[in-house]
Amino acid sequence: MAFAFAGIRFSAVQAPGLSRRSGIHGDRQNGGNHSLLFLKKGSFPRNMLGGNSSYEPDSASMTVFASGKVLIPGGESDGFSSSADSTGNPEVAPDDVQVLQESRGLPIEDEDKVAARQTTTSSEAMDDEIMNQGVKQSLHSRANQTIEKVEEKPRFIPPPGTGQRIYEIDSSLEGHRAHLDYRYSQYKKSRELIDRYEGGLDAFSCGYEKFGFIRSADGITYREWAPGAKSAALIGDFNNWNPNADVMNQNEFGVWEIFLPNNADGSPPIPHGSNVKIRMDTPSGIKDSIPAWIKFSVQAPGEISYSGIYYDPPEEEKYVFQHPQPKSPKSLRIYESHVGMSSPEPKINTYVSFRDDVLPRIKRLGYNVVQIMAIQEHSYYASFGYHVTNFFAPSSRFGTPEELKSLIDRAHELGLLVLMDIVHSHASNNVLDGLNQFDGTETHYFHTGSRGYHWMWDSRLFNYGSWEVLRFLLSNARWWLEEYKFDGFRFDGVTSMMYTHHGLQVAFTGNYNEYFGYATDMDAVVYLMLVNDMIHGLYPEAVTIGEDVSGMPTFCIPLHDGGVGFDYRLHMAIADKWIELLELKDEDWKMVDIVHTLTNRRWLEKCVVYAESHDQALVGDKTIAFWLMDKVFLILTLAVSLHQLSHGVYQSFYNNNIKNDVHFCH
Repeated sequence: MAFAFAGIRFSAVQAPGLSRRSGIHGDRQNGGNHSLLFLKKGSFPRNMLGGNSSYEPDSASMTVFASGKVLIPGGESDGFSSSADSTGNPEVAPDDVQVLQESRGLPIEDEDKVAARQTTTSSEAMDDEIMNQGVKQSLHSRANQTIEKVEEKPRFIPPPGTGQRIYEIDSSLEGHRAHLDYRYSQYKKSRELIDRYEGGLDAFSCGYEKFGFIRSADGITYREWAPGAKSAALIGDFNNWNPNADVMNQNEFGVWEIFLPNNADGSPPIPHGSNVKIRMDTPSGIKDSIPAWIKFSVQAPGEISYSGIYYDPPEEEKYVFQHPQPKSPKSLRIYESHVGMSSPEPKINTYVSFRDDVLPRIKRLGYNVVQIMAIQEHSYYASFGYHVTNFFAPSSRFGTPEELKSLIDRAHELGLLVLMDIVHSHASNNVLDGLNQFDGTETHYFHTGSRGYHWMWDSRLFNYGSWEVLRFLLSNARWWLEEYKFDGFRFDGVTSMMYTHHGLQVAFTGNYNEYFGYATDMDAVVYLMLVNDMIHGLYPEAVTIGEDVSGMPTFCIPLHDGGVGFDYRLHMAIADKWIELLELKDEDWKMVDIVHTLTNRRWLEKCVVYAESHDQALVGDKTIAFWLMDKVFLILTLAVSLHQLSHGVYQSFYNNNIKNDVHFCH
């Protein structure tokens, strides 16, 4: 049996069983009282009971970075693991890490001034040329001219700085210097280890060039990290799903590998569009899994589980980007969107329709950035894309990877930046389609026990101290920037990442002891520092926005100054404030409270503020438009109905009684 999908013919396979579907993502961000620093209204679900969230130390987890070690002020690192274990962690020497020299160059402020002058000069020269020629050009054309004049900055990940400027920016941090200096030392040690064993952060973040399916002139190499598996074989349409045909070999780091040579006629051993899976003998039994690094995954008609697709179209079918990426604007005007929900018709919309119908409207409305949700493949559609199953695959519900590329290219043609709502805070607990128990073990990509499970979101939580998890997530962020030309990310659920309590049942009051202590997940914070380091070094124009509702200090301070490195914090409290006000009578509004919410942000840290986002409009609430009009709309509808009814009664009376009365005026 076969089925067609957007011009590609795929084979359908028999589903091995039912998927474990995740629950709806729900009110995902949790932080406490909305009147406190940066916090979101409705942080606690309506049905949540009191009590402390459970936490079990992940003593069984073996990591390269000091996971589970001293995380509080005054703590000292007790070194790193000294042996290569079954999780693929390389052997690490316990010697001290040499502090790398700071990079030289213009300060950030000077670079901004130079860039502003260059942009102004280019715009003025362009305007003069237009005026001299007497040509009236459209805003679209002028935007393209400006884009073409943007000079690409060199790609370079600078060595770590001293990390001490945060104390000049915020003197209140002095009381937590031990914690923050320890945090920065862990970041620098991570950089040193990556430099020593992986050739640097640049090479380390290119994991997609080593794992998954790698095509060469001689054939295809497939690699998968699955240390818990006892045996593994690549199966699919290409070998009639024969588990004995292409048996894989495992190395000392738990990586399975197989090389498939080209066919005798020179064609690839796995045809483009073939269904593929990896069959493993695991501690929990024989298991067929979609490759973790799969680039495309589809759900065949009538099937429940997804199928991994070997996606390698011929050169003539690959989309070639035509337009340069726009320069990041000084002020972001973001249009948040969901491709599938963007049609006025009751259907799942497509990348092509969004490209042709929605993007021009976004441009006309005056936005300069479009943020897209639900790009990473997710088997449960009702999760709004937040229960990711295949991290490197764009959702097949909306179309093909090439169609997504054409969407992004069209946005760039219109001068729009495209941000992706990326989910690295957790993963779907789906055991058939996703990473959960991929190799039959609970601790493969995730923490064990309660630390590895988000009880509110019903999802799994990454072990950010694992070497291969770092490779996977860093490479994932780079893949979307490199392959699809996204202009940056809105990182979802960062508050959940940075604390072992995930912000659940915690009311952040702004006391600095709430941010720097036992509850801080140091591994997660170091990962966020590394991913910002990689993105801003290799993609200088890229934008990173972190969804943190706790108010973590230093969140949007540059890495070399000792911060976490985000460009913007998503300020959730303001969007919730509008909803709160609409629930009140006008005379009950408190101007002091409104002003406090609007101005409550940290010095030198930029914020992104929505009038509303999906957290307000979709998660147990309604849009501002309906808050404003639904009662009035109901009254108007009732009035119109009464008018139509009365008009019908009158018309009947008129026809039957006084139609011939010439003195009657209608």
